[in-house]
Amino acid sequence: MPLNKPLLLAASIAITCLFSSVFPHSLLANAPARDPFLWLEKRKAPRALTWARKETRKTIMTLQSDWRYERFHQDALTITKAQNDIPKVSLGWRGLDNFTKDQKHVRGIWRRTTLESYRTQEPQWETILDVDALAAEEKKNWVFDQRDTVCLPPEKRLCLVKLFDGGKKAAFVREFDQDTKAFAKTGFNLPEGKQDVDWIDRDTILVARDWGKGTMTRAGHPFVLKEVKRSQPLAQGREVFRGERTDYMVAPFVLRDSGGAVHATIAIRYTSRYEWEFILLGPKGPIKLRLPKRSQIVGITGGRLLIKLDKDLDEDWTPFGGAGFRAGSIVSYDLAEWKRDPLHARPSLVFQAGPRQELRDFVISKSLLIVTVLDNLQGKAFTYRYDRGTWRVTSIPLPENANISLSTASHTSDRAVFTVSNYLKPTSLWYFDAETEHLESLKVARESFNASRHVVEQLEATSRDGTRISYFLVRPRNASLDGSIPTLLYGYGGFGVPFLPSYDGVMGRLWLEEGNAYVVANLRGGGGLGPHWHEAAQGASKRRTWEDFIAVAEDLIRRKVTSPRRLGVVGGSQGGLLVGTALTRRPDLFNAAIAQAPLFDMLRFTKLTPRAPWRGEYGDPAIPDQREWIQRYSPYQKLVPGRTYPAPFILSATNDDVVHPAHGRKAAARLRALSQPYFYYEDFKGGHGPATLIEYARQQALMYIYAHRRLCPNG
Repeated sequence: MPLNKPLLLAASIAITCLFSSVFPHSLLANAPARDPFLWLEKRKAPRALTWARKETRKTIMTLQSDWRYERFHQDALTITKAQNDIPKVSLGWRGLDNFTKDQKHVRGIWRRTTLESYRTQEPQWETILDVDALAAEEKKNWVFDQRDTVCLPPEKRLCLVKLFDGGKKAAFVREFDQDTKAFAKTGFNLPEGKQDVDWIDRDTILVARDWGKGTMTRAGHPFVLKEVKRSQPLAQGREVFRGERTDYMVAPFVLRDSGGAVHATIAIRYTSRYEWEFILLGPKGPIKLRLPKRSQIVGITGGRLLIKLDKDLDEDWTPFGGAGFRAGSIVSYDLAEWKRDPLHARPSLVFQAGPRQELRDFVISKSLLIVTVLDNLQGKAFTYRYDRGTWRVTSIPLPENANISLSTASHTSDRAVFTVSNYLKPTSLWYFDAETEHLESLKVARESFNASRHVVEQLEATSRDGTRISYFLVRPRNASLDGSIPTLLYGYGGFGVPFLPSYDGVMGRLWLEEGNAYVVANLRGGGGLGPHWHEAAQGASKRRTWEDFIAVAEDLIRRKVTSPRRLGVVGGSQGGLLVGTALTRRPDLFNAAIAQAPLFDMLRFTKLTPRAPWRGEYGDPAIPDQREWIQRYSPYQKLVPGRTYPAPFILSATNDDVVHPAHGRKAAARLRALSQPYFYYEDFKGGHGPATLIEYARQQALMYIYAHRRLCPNG
């Protein structure tokens, strides 16, 4: 059933007459100076909430009345509930560990199974720790996450477990024995506090915590590190490092080989949230290591100490002059040489990304470095073995044309599990044993839609400055390339985040299965194509992200995959800003625009949600020359009289603490005042994403109903 355009137009004219008398077009055109919709920035003010509820009701009445809605909603809910049907595991000392939550275990259960059992359809699980039972027994509101647990290598029988009482940021730390499946009676038991811990040996730990007055940074984290012995009162702990109150925090790190032998104890001193130093602790006192302020100690293999350089380093790292190491590389030191003289040992290169490549995951197993790499956005996996002065590289033959990530690896053997996903095949887990070269598919998620009639292509568009912009096109296999395929173009293009091939059951069922196409554009500002892909579209150069997106849209039309009548754009958060720029820069190219939790008023983004890191991405509108380049694309100010926009669907959330709902509210209000059709929906309970599966399914159904009505021949 098509949109009732005459009724929408009549309603828009009536609304425009009302708004024009109060807010003439000349005022709207100068919104930066005199914004008539500032009152919508008051998140929970009665007037603003009344407006949001009224607009949301209108959207619901229109889209939920569509004959497809109930089917779409039920399909989305069923698929969403089943999406996590593969239990994620880690390769532990005694088997495959898993932490999960369900209706019976709302706080979670830590459990274990064998590889043989995990291969079956219904694995048999052995409980390690039932958090719900513990909370009931101790009458506490315990919150537990296995990722916060630190177990003592190599056996990993003894673990330091963090338990949070409710939503507090402070935690209790207690010693847990995996063999007895109980907390050790004479074990380490640290009182509640903001703290980080690591093992030195079974009777000694390093602790950074609140030790009392004057031991916490201004950011509210510990900066004093102490060594604590078993059964020793905390007050008697020996101080081994003290940072500064102006630091962000200090954390402990113990460097071990795969056999569990300790080679160094280190304090990680975070001088800011995004920069840190490694301080070697020893008998000669603390030694600041000569490493970049954004690097990571990977570990030890083959007698080599491995260091990974952050992909966002501003420049090459040249520790002793001469040729430098690029951002995103892995380097290594001879371990014995480094231990003799850590300040003068010379590193050598292990891995360096090539053109349009990016290191993704890495881990050290018993005798290997295992990595996954993005090669022109295609996932690949390799092992690196140090042998007689040379790194020998071996490719792991995982499926091609897929997104490959390292799920888990063993530190006591050369086994690993990879997650493999693409647009048309459900996510699968692959088990690899490097010792025997055995590779097998362990688990495959259930199919959510019929993908047999679609194909995936990786194509390229040419942006305004000549840069090649890669994109993935998922289209019907036998469709005629005559410009008639309804197509949704998704993009993000920010913060160095790549969007890689992945299986989206809801999109497949509600969009692809209906005979439509889906496109993911890999834009500058995002990631996955090398360290400089992000840097190329930041600050004054952010316009390149928008230009890349337009180039992909034009390329789809040039190839006659689709046409402006059949093309829609979709994105969330930074992607919502991307949709806003497409909407305002080239409204002639699109007939639908879905903006989820969008940034729209970029001249006020720092006032709506003060977030310093965003200034690094966009610039600061409080600085005149930076405000100038932001103003050139800020979508809210670019909604002007005399242009026709393709009736966008804008979704916001009242409690979103990442992107303020005022961005979406004000954009909708401005469109209304300009006599332009639009849809606005506000989630009054969720945050930067729906809070429940039911709400997620509802929003998905509404969005795809909107897309069908705007882009498909039969509406």
